[in-house]
Amino acid sequence: MGNPKAFLTIHRQEAGHRPVHDRIADFGEVEQTLNSHDRKLQASRCMDCGVPFCHWACPLGNKQPEWQDALYKGKWEEAYKLLNATNDFPEFTGRICPALCEKSCVLNLSCEEPVTIRENECAITEAAFREGYVKVRVPERNGKKVAVIGAGPSGLAAANQLNRKGYSVTLFDKNEAPGGLLRYGIPNFKLNKKIIDRRMEVLKAEGIEFKMGSSIDVTKLPAGFDAYCICTGTPTARDLSIPGRELKGVHFALEMLSQQNRILAGMKFPEDQLVTAKGKKVLVIGGGDTGSDCIGTSHRQGAVSVTQIEIMPKPPVCHNPATPWPMWPIILKTTTSHEEGCERRWSLTSNKFIGNKEGKVTGVEVEEVEWIPNPEGGKPDMKLTGKKEIIKADIVLLALGFLKPQQPEFEKNVFVAGDAASGASLVVRAIDSGRKVAQDIDNFLKK
Repeated sequence: MGNPKAFLTIHRQEAGHRPVHDRIADFGEVEQTLNSHDRKLQASRCMDCGVPFCHWACPLGNKQPEWQDALYKGKWEEAYKLLNATNDFPEFTGRICPALCEKSCVLNLSCEEPVTIRENECAITEAAFREGYVKVRVPERNGKKVAVIGAGPSGLAAANQLNRKGYSVTLFDKNEAPGGLLRYGIPNFKLNKKIIDRRMEVLKAEGIEFKMGSSIDVTKLPAGFDAYCICTGTPTARDLSIPGRELKGVHFALEMLSQQNRILAGMKFPEDQLVTAKGKKVLVIGGGDTGSDCIGTSHRQGAVSVTQIEIMPKPPVCHNPATPWPMWPIILKTTTSHEEGCERRWSLTSNKFIGNKEGKVTGVEVEEVEWIPNPEGGKPDMKLTGKKEIIKADIVLLALGFLKPQQPEFEKNVFVAGDAASGASLVVRAIDSGRKVAQDIDNFLKK
């Protein structure tokens, strides 16, 4: 490394976020950027560990020490080439990845000041687009065709890798534009959709054919292809089947999130079809990232108040002895959306939705629960305490995750990637899956 002692003298410096009063007035990206000098100083903090746990923890196997060193030395193009060699879309993961690499960074394990790997990744990629390091390369065709069904992160990664290997790739998707949950699930304040469009222009120029608005039945795949890659994600949201579910104002999280993103893209919806928090008390059921996205969106739509409830107990701050490394640390996560204003409550289960005579939801009866350690190990047992109350709400958003799809028996030339294969997971894992399945397809067609 250029400065092997930098981690001793330079502290972690995050780019920070736009002020709350400013950002809740629009859907612009919340995260700010550091200047190039400070960004290179942050890269210098990488210790170039003999066994880089960051590399081990990354599903893509990103070579963080190598491109951190290149960044510190000002070799931005080299840094991008090293990064792009293992990650097809670092501009996406650099914005929305939970950074498993940082959780495994030695500087996190020793002093809770990991290298700003995710931010550095994003900065490198933005510099690459800005300086023209991202170049269109049209490969020589090998005469074989592959259809990719689903233009989410796994489908895009699979299509990109197959195209680079010389296959003629056609990408089908039911939506009007590519990106999957990147476009229709993640709010613009976390990932501006121009970032997706920019990369899609590169993929199109390199020869990938996009057929949007094409709903494909995976049991009746289009003819004329040598192989198929199914990347249809997890389309079915987990429901909450309790009394009152039919009341107006109870929605799946993606009903709000996808509609809002489409509105920002210029689409119009009839007023009676709008899923909006404007002037309403909002209750979000579910404590994950999707629930957090609902909170931030509700603020920007003009909610009166926002409450988020979670059935699990409140996790500890910073360090959890129950989940030591190398386990994923289950600790309290406070997002930018939480910082914008939200009452958060834990250990509550929902018993029933409550409505008025017009059939509109007015609240949810919740009950406090206790989690009892399982003497046989594994997940603890949930015990109802009988302590009930009603949380008032004009709109309820269900952010409970997604059901793993059941795939039919496919022919040997049909492969499944991403969430469609594993169930709902991280974008970085979906990209990794798409890359691996692309290699499997290449091996299959070369036989």
